[in-house]
Amino acid sequence: MLPISTKGISNAHSSRFSRSFILTLAVGMTFGFSFAYLLLSVVTWEKVDLLGGTSYLISSQSSSSSPSYFMHDDPHSYQEAENLIAPRFPVPGHITEEDDHKRDFTVADELYKSVRVLCWVMTNPKNHESKARHIKATWGKRCNKLLFMSSTNDPRLPTVKLDVEEGRDHLWAKTRSAFQYVYKNHFDEADWFMKADDDTYVVVENLRYFLSTQNSSDPIYFGCKFKPYVNQGYMSGGAGYVLSKVALERFIDKGIDPAVHPKQCKLSDDGAEDVEMGKCLEALNVTAGDSRDKLGRGRFFPFVPSHHLIPGHVDKNFWYWKYIYYESEEGMNCCSDTAISFHYISSDTMYVIEYLLYHLRPYGLYEKAKQKTIQDSTIYKAADLSSPISLPFAVSSSRIPNNKPQAVNTSQAISN
Repeated sequence: MLPISTKGISNAHSSRFSRSFILTLAVGMTFGFSFAYLLLSVVTWEKVDLLGGTSYLISSQSSSSSPSYFMHDDPHSYQEAENLIAPRFPVPGHITEEDDHKRDFTVADELYKSVRVLCWVMTNPKNHESKARHIKATWGKRCNKLLFMSSTNDPRLPTVKLDVEEGRDHLWAKTRSAFQYVYKNHFDEADWFMKADDDTYVVVENLRYFLSTQNSSDPIYFGCKFKPYVNQGYMSGGAGYVLSKVALERFIDKGIDPAVHPKQCKLSDDGAEDVEMGKCLEALNVTAGDSRDKLGRGRFFPFVPSHHLIPGHVDKNFWYWKYIYYESEEGMNCCSDTAISFHYISSDTMYVIEYLLYHLRPYGLYEKAKQKTIQDSTIYKAADLSSPISLPFAVSSSRIPNNKPQAVNTSQAISN
């Protein structure tokens, strides 16, 4: 009998064993990594929705019992802001039948006439639809004059076509060109000139209220003041900044005139727009003003509200804390009750802020004011808009019985 060779059987068994081992190992590794990822996602991270963005709360590894926010997905740079969410469909306007919207006049109406603000918005062709048009539908309509600065014509906004290349390397050139256009075409239509990005939200009424305490004939500008690079500080571009009439005139006539401009006013395209503006205005003796309220709280902010409101939302090593000119608190005391601007606001969030500011009313909060009496002469004086008024609430004939103006003791109302 011939001997039977087991070599082929052994090789076949070994081949099957190798394939089985590799397959088992691959499945095991896949399952292990997937389970670990799932565990970290579910157990370690807790999703926290905040106005203006979503943060992820991670349990602190330190001995401190308080949690620390060291991750976030709300934008803190222009790269992170590239894909901010915009509404897919038009957002219908709010109905005007609410009693609070039926008024004869308000203090804001008076300030609209006495403190004229031109707003120009830095945008680009790819953001016309996703960002710029939502500014036009929200806060932009409260400016005395609203302009969109781009590199192409778009009649839907409309835009001002500037002869400047797009891109961050050309923002300084674009800013100079925009202010030149404003000075040449609209200088006499406003007293103050506000620059904002297409992801900045501006509470224009608060801007006017603050500017009503300032003099547009002074060479001054305001914004969120940062301290490096410029001796007197400079204003954050994202938070927006506002130039007085004299400041704009000086910037155009002396700052960017090739014949007389100081060396600090660069005429090349490159450079950070806000820093270059700060250097130039300082050389022109335009003051970098202080826009804080009487309690020392800021009014212009370079990030979404949650960045400033939520303690520990951003690590103290983040560049912002080294840049701010004035000490800033975290928490509800971070921001003035008359805050003016926030940056990196998605188009969706602009409508949320719009509703919260202009339509949501806590019931009964102002009911006491309705019981006050209003002097006939005071009402008519205010209605004639012949002098500044400082009523703590909007006066509406629809809130007065029989639509007859009655008297109010304004000093008592203010004290209350």
